[in-house]
Amino acid sequence: MSGHSKWSTIKRKKGALDAKRSKIFSRIIKEITVAVKEGGPDPEGNPRLRLAIANAKGANMPKDNVQRAISKAGDKSAGNYTEVTYEGYANYGVAVYVECLTDNLQRTVANIRSYFNKHNGKLETNGALSFIFDRKGVFTLPMGDIDEDEFMLEVIDAGAEEVETEDNFFTIYTAMEDFGSMMKKLEEMDIEAENAELQRIPKTMVKLEKEQAQKVMKLIDMFEDDDDVQNVFHNLELTDEMMEDM
Repeated sequence: MSGHSKWSTIKRKKGALDAKRSKIFSRIIKEITVAVKEGGPDPEGNPRLRLAIANAKGANMPKDNVQRAISKAGDKSAGNYTEVTYEGYANYGVAVYVECLTDNLQRTVANIRSYFNKHNGKLETNGALSFIFDRKGVFTLPMGDIDEDEFMLEVIDAGAEEVETEDNFFTIYTAMEDFGSMMKKLEEMDIEAENAELQRIPKTMVKLEKEQAQKVMKLIDMFEDDDDVQNVFHNLELTDEMMEDM
């Protein structure tokens, strides 16, 4: 899975550097709202809510905020969000996959299309990028005092396709269908992931010169700043030097 470690590390570092805490919390609250409406307020019987709560903890979201979000999600006045994805190409042929939770589809698609157009990109039909991205489970957790050999055997048994170690973190990749079993295994081992989610992992990366990459990242940042956007995935290869300049 060459290139994935660099890609996931960039995503983690970039999130830590430039994402505002309020924006992260807003995305988690939306996910909690959808999870509660789908499966009820009890995390024991609601895997999606359990995952949202775990990610809230990983983002250092206060427990009071989490409980308030769960309670509010059960109210009739709580927003009804629709999950929708958009696919397209940024400048220089960089593929971009945008995941949204929105209460206004017309607003969201208009915004997404305008961002692509403003930056010389193009919104494509759904499925157009299926040959570029694989959807996989990605778990990021601190190594701490975990026995690495024993840990590897356990997670491979639970469906891990690959486990990478970098910057004192484990990154576990699973097939999409093994996401739930890996969550369950980590819970059984009493290990809390810092982040666990289904991600769009690019099969191939696009290398650009620094100035070209900066133009593409302006579009990526515009997507990430939109309140309706939950996640943005792309196949632009970013070097450490590019990240520092950005």
